[in-house]
Amino acid sequence: MAVTAGIDVGGTFTDLILVDDETGTVRISKVPSTLDNQAYGVLEALRRTEVPLARVDSIVHGTTTTTNAVLERKLAKVALITTEGFRDILELGRRTRPQAYGLTGSFVPLIPRELRREVPERMDADGRVLVPLDEAAFVAVVRELAQAGVEALVIHFLHSYANPVHEQRALELAREHWPNQYITAGHTIISEFREFERGTAAAVNASVQPILDRYIDRLQGSLSAAGFRSDLLVMQGNGGTVSARTVSRMAINTVMSGPASGVMAAAYSGRLSGHLNLITYDMGGTSSDVALIEGGVPKVSSELELEYGMPLHVPMVDVHTVGAGGGSIARVQAGGLLRVGPDSAGARPGPICYGRGGELPTLTDANLVLGRLDPQRLLAVDRAVSVEEVAARIEATVGRPLGLDAVQAAAAILQIGNNNMAGAIRLVSLARGYDPRDFALFAFGGAGPLHAVALARELAIPTVLIPVRPGLTNALGCLVADVRHDFVKSFNRPLKDLGDDELSACLREQIAQGRAAIERDGIAVSEIQVFHHAQMQFQGQSHLLTVPLASDQATVAQLQEAFARAYWQRFQVELAELRPVLVTLDTSLVGKRHGVALHSLRSAGSERAEPRFRRVWFGDVGWVDTPIYAREQIPSAGLAGPAIVEQLDATIVIEPGTRACGDDYGNLVISL
Repeated sequence: MAVTAGIDVGGTFTDLILVDDETGTVRISKVPSTLDNQAYGVLEALRRTEVPLARVDSIVHGTTTTTNAVLERKLAKVALITTEGFRDILELGRRTRPQAYGLTGSFVPLIPRELRREVPERMDADGRVLVPLDEAAFVAVVRELAQAGVEALVIHFLHSYANPVHEQRALELAREHWPNQYITAGHTIISEFREFERGTAAAVNASVQPILDRYIDRLQGSLSAAGFRSDLLVMQGNGGTVSARTVSRMAINTVMSGPASGVMAAAYSGRLSGHLNLITYDMGGTSSDVALIEGGVPKVSSELELEYGMPLHVPMVDVHTVGAGGGSIARVQAGGLLRVGPDSAGARPGPICYGRGGELPTLTDANLVLGRLDPQRLLAVDRAVSVEEVAARIEATVGRPLGLDAVQAAAAILQIGNNNMAGAIRLVSLARGYDPRDFALFAFGGAGPLHAVALARELAIPTVLIPVRPGLTNALGCLVADVRHDFVKSFNRPLKDLGDDELSACLREQIAQGRAAIERDGIAVSEIQVFHHAQMQFQGQSHLLTVPLASDQATVAQLQEAFARAYWQRFQVELAELRPVLVTLDTSLVGKRHGVALHSLRSAGSERAEPRFRRVWFGDVGWVDTPIYAREQIPSAGLAGPAIVEQLDATIVIEPGTRACGDDYGNLVISL
């Protein structure tokens, strides 16, 4: 028996779900996030459950601390020591531009030039020593940087992926002379051949390491003082968890942990309910996150960029983000075109209808004018603003320039917003060789269920799943996330030059490392699953393709066949005359933790009540007098659209021509 809590800290709210296996009870709390110190919000959310922390066995925490620190450039002071002649590798980057057209935009590296130093040493691409490491020069630079008030150090030598001996020796020397433990060697983060990508990942890790370490230490200390007896578990961007004792060593892995937790909750719900192929759609106030789950397993990528010029080539759940959220602002551009997003009204001043001073119309305002939202049930409203006032503002700013009335303008805002979100779904499905008709759409977040059916219709997706607690799904993801460790070894050699024994030995070694890491975490798991992937490309190409492997007995012939299959699925072309190159072999070990009974998250059923009615606008038919149901009052036989279903954390729009019913796991299943 165990008491487990999942906590997700978002930009606006901190969400918590606590499950008590002994009593079968579930407690939920939602408190404002305390962005100056997220620990305060976490402790307040736990306090509101009224469960003593001494009874809580496990707390899994998803945090935006590192993501926000990188995006806002509120980072630790970091220095870089690199190979002589390569001081500017982080600034030169790749031959890309911030803007596709025109020589505009700029790139500022995470480490300024005056804190990037060189020392004599050099490896060649095969790992042979050309210039030995000058240890005296290295120690002198380390001492000089420490005296300059630098908080974290990056060691990034050329070709350390092929032979890390110089970086390993430098690491030993740095630990003797650096005043703290914040030292990052590039090859320990990712061992790939691209110097810019490897150096950037190391720089990100070092930049957020002190910030994450202080935050986790403060939070763990506060929890322990309040009676919590175990180690805090922290969500990672790869969808797994890791003990707070070890999380700061690979701080980069916590970047994007928020979106990852929602995808993990979707995968868990989908496996239970029999929907193994899902497109996840998480819409919040600022943006929408979209990901793909195939066979019950989320897609993980090592080719993501957090922003321009900042590739994070560590394994992360492959989430595509588009600037279309409830607070996305609608504007008529100079050329007479209507644009929705990517800029957002945010929490302050927010949409017009929140009464916080917002004057520009947003997607939320459009939904309110079209009757999809109940003006009496809006959360976080400072001053009541009438629907008529919102409609007048939409007509003045959007309608008049386009020759539309308020309702037509609101409908146009809704359509443009839906088009933006549908484009994001196409990018993770059609653009990668997947047919959306083979998937169900799993919609969550505070605003996802408002738009889900319209998006499914646009993309011919046959089924929409709305989880039992859409606005708390990320907290559920923390609750059900497994323990995960990823290992990567760089080869960067033509496939024909490799041997079967070399491949199998690599995979076996990674499995052993993963099992040892899970054992060090000290987290109880019921079983350990192993997944293997190869990163491959044709010789001369720059982009990589992820190729799944069936077992740890990989052979050259199997890799060649698997790569051809993956290339055909993605591009529908065969290039038999080109030579494939194995760039990396990757192994992921997933320790399965105990599950959660999803039906226990449902609100207690109330007496059957007749629905209320409200006029709601639908694109194909216009205004319809629509029944409004509370989620717990949906008839057991289901209901036919049009209908609106309301609950504390979301509003669900069921459009005409669709049908909705509940399943055994609390999901609302909408069939188109």
